[in-house]
Amino acid sequence: MTLQANFDNSYARLPDRFFTRQRPEPVEAPGLIAINRTLADRLGLFLPDAQDEIAAIFAGNHVPEGATPLAQVYAGHQFGGWVPQLGDGRAVLLGEVVAPDGARFDIQLKGSGRTPYSRMGDGRAWLGPVLREYIVSEAMAALGIPTTRALAAVTTGEPVLREAALPGAVLARVASSHIRVGTFQYFAARQDIDALQALADHAIARHYPDATGPEGLLDAVIGAQADLIARWMGVGFIHGVMNTDNMTISGETIDYGPCAFLDAYHPQAVFSSIDQYGRYAFGNQPQIAVWNLAQLATALLPLMPDRDAGIERFTEMVNGFSDRFETAWHAVLRAKLGLSTPQEGDLALAFDLLEAMARGEADFTNTFRALSGPDPDSAAALFRNPDTFAPWLARWQARLAQEGRDPATRQAAMQAVNPALIPRNHRIEQAIQAGVAGDFAPFERLANALATPYAPDAADLDLATPPQEAERVTRTFCGT
Repeated sequence: MTLQANFDNSYARLPDRFFTRQRPEPVEAPGLIAINRTLADRLGLFLPDAQDEIAAIFAGNHVPEGATPLAQVYAGHQFGGWVPQLGDGRAVLLGEVVAPDGARFDIQLKGSGRTPYSRMGDGRAWLGPVLREYIVSEAMAALGIPTTRALAAVTTGEPVLREAALPGAVLARVASSHIRVGTFQYFAARQDIDALQALADHAIARHYPDATGPEGLLDAVIGAQADLIARWMGVGFIHGVMNTDNMTISGETIDYGPCAFLDAYHPQAVFSSIDQYGRYAFGNQPQIAVWNLAQLATALLPLMPDRDAGIERFTEMVNGFSDRFETAWHAVLRAKLGLSTPQEGDLALAFDLLEAMARGEADFTNTFRALSGPDPDSAAALFRNPDTFAPWLARWQARLAQEGRDPATRQAAMQAVNPALIPRNHRIEQAIQAGVAGDFAPFERLANALATPYAPDAADLDLATPPQEAERVTRTFCGT
């Protein structure tokens, strides 16, 4: 038996210059690390019973019937520098499946070998980035944040050469599509108006059927990204490489390379080893989103009937991102503080807490979780100088008293938005190191625990502990 799926490959029906038809390169000895059966059911997939058959499919050794493998081409700004051609250099889109409810999803294999867009790379992935993306993308989904998903992870039985020989792996990634800002930039830069129009029509039909024309598409993407970035920041997530080729039109988080979650809060926290100047620091993410959306607007401009009017309108729309983001971000902060009826002074209260956390080096996740519990005073112990937290706590408790909300109801509402568990950097690193040594138990435990981040099993609460000094991860790395 092989994989059975309802394939309907609409992207493959676009003009040939959108992609290169490309089969994944077979690997020597595929072995199954993980299969996400809940997601497989969501997609309406029928999987083989044998693990070796599942591994062969998601390693790329067997292409399922109905799939039309291809590598997508796109361009992008990377750290602000223009790269006229990028593309799937180590990934192959197997095809699109239509789920039982009619929703459409891409299935892509990452680490599946060289493509015409590999740019001197080997097209492979080593085990570490595959485990990282599996853990973090599934954790993000459990946190309720729009994201690509992990369907499977397999080993290849082949070494990958990076700084040393490392075990190879492939990730099967699921997305509502892989259309990026950089996809539009690719065709706009070539003044290929026919392709640009075809791409816009495809994106609208696939993601925003109520949108009309390039203006409607841009408006929808701006709204989706404003909501997404606010949600990222609400859980202390730092993408780490917000290039335009890593921003989706759908509003899903994509490409978990040098990403990280905050331990101690600081707005200028940077973990990415390739972000030398802090361009993509935690607090810079809203401004970078504006920059990226301006590039999308520029790419869509040739589709506007009047260029001058289009520039004026698109400038107004992109500038409107800030208000849309702030609305979403302020709603996130109020919910995290248990404030259900907005009042003047709420935002000052929230931002004063963040400032106190930065000064006090308080753990971002654990501070909000402590405030969500029956003993919010316990949050003081997370601050370097607990006494500095007391005045803010008194203000917050006075504000809660104005609401007159039942404490148990408020605590439940806060615990539903303030996770107890996040994929902490040191725990991910521990899982990767164990996996490289052939032990996937820490990976499995972490992935399973993160499936219920708001209501974890008591046996998993040790995973909420911040790192000791010797465990701290200060740099995260790109998967290539």
